Amino acid sequence: MNWDDTTDETAAERLVDSVADREDQAVEAALRPKDLDEFIGQEKVREQLDLVLRAARARGATADHVLLSGAPGLGKTTLSMIIAAEMDAPIRITSGPAIQHAGDLAAILSSLQEGEVLFLDEIHRMSRPAEEMLYMAMEDFRVDVIVGKGPGATAIPLELPAFTLVGATTRAGLLPPPLRDRFGFTAHMEFYEPAELERVVHRSAQLLDVEIGSEGAAEIAGRSRGTPRIANRLLRRVRDYAQVKADGIITREIAAAALQVYEVDARGLDRLDRGVLEALLKLFGGGPVGLSTLAVAVGEERETVEEVAEPFLVREGLLARTPRGRVATPAAWAHLGLTPPRQSPGGNGQGDLFGA
Repeated sequence: MNWDDTTDETAAERLVDSVADREDQAVEAALRPKDLDEFIGQEKVREQLDLVLRAARARGATADHVLLSGAPGLGKTTLSMIIAAEMDAPIRITSGPAIQHAGDLAAILSSLQEGEVLFLDEIHRMSRPAEEMLYMAMEDFRVDVIVGKGPGATAIPLELPAFTLVGATTRAGLLPPPLRDRFGFTAHMEFYEPAELERVVHRSAQLLDVEIGSEGAAEIAGRSRGTPRIANRLLRRVRDYAQVKADGIITREIAAAALQVYEVDARGLDRLDRGVLEALLKLFGGGPVGLSTLAVAVGEERETVEEVAEPFLVREGLLARTPRGRVATPAAWAHLGLTPPRQSPGGNGQGDLFGA
């Protein structure tokens, strides 16, 4: 099971999952900013991308190919649509898993219009034959279509209109260097600061016609794990709670009460995250403990713990991966309100579970 499959299966179950479900996709279409000025956060990326697009427009040429990398939910798809809007060009959207054969890619490329933007999501999951065809298409705007099989096969060159490829990936390291080198502009999307997420929440609340106070927005932003998609999802759930349980106005108290119902704590941890930490602390004294053992303790698959829960816990400084296994940090003990076991004199640095 790869990372993308794991998160797709878990998305429907976790309010703080950064992968979009169907409801997210429908709502995001209405909430997406339409130009770079309206896009919140990613200041360096916006500034650099603005220069690239302005220069291309001034030359009357298509923009350079763009590679956007970063975690799900940070705005890669939104930026691709903004690129098309800024260049006044149509956009074609597809994904790496949908292109399993070179012929699939050839069919898409041959139908592009002059200057069109092709957004290829999860580009690292594209098949190798299609990937190799993409090299020539990006560089020379040409592909060779193979007709026939065996010794009688013939390569027919097919000229393509100039286009801009926008590739998005959550795992830039999986892209082969020849593909990465053909992008004229590459950018890595960073996680958002709480202040930026507050602006995202206020903007989304205005578009959704939701009344929210500054403290309510701050409460939601602080639990959004640095991800606008999660912030918007939490806002919608808090909105529902405010409409049913209160007067529809989102205050700090209403936001906190709503997210307590949905089991999202003050640092953005949900049931799975806390389950991993509680097992690590209460059952194994803070570790080290093997991943498979930890997964059994929380009743989850090994891949789910490793690829879904751990990245955020590590990023928050609550868990560390070591050669000997997973280890809880002092911050994990403090977050759950537990006292670490005292150290054994002359021991190996792990807590003494049984006392002296």
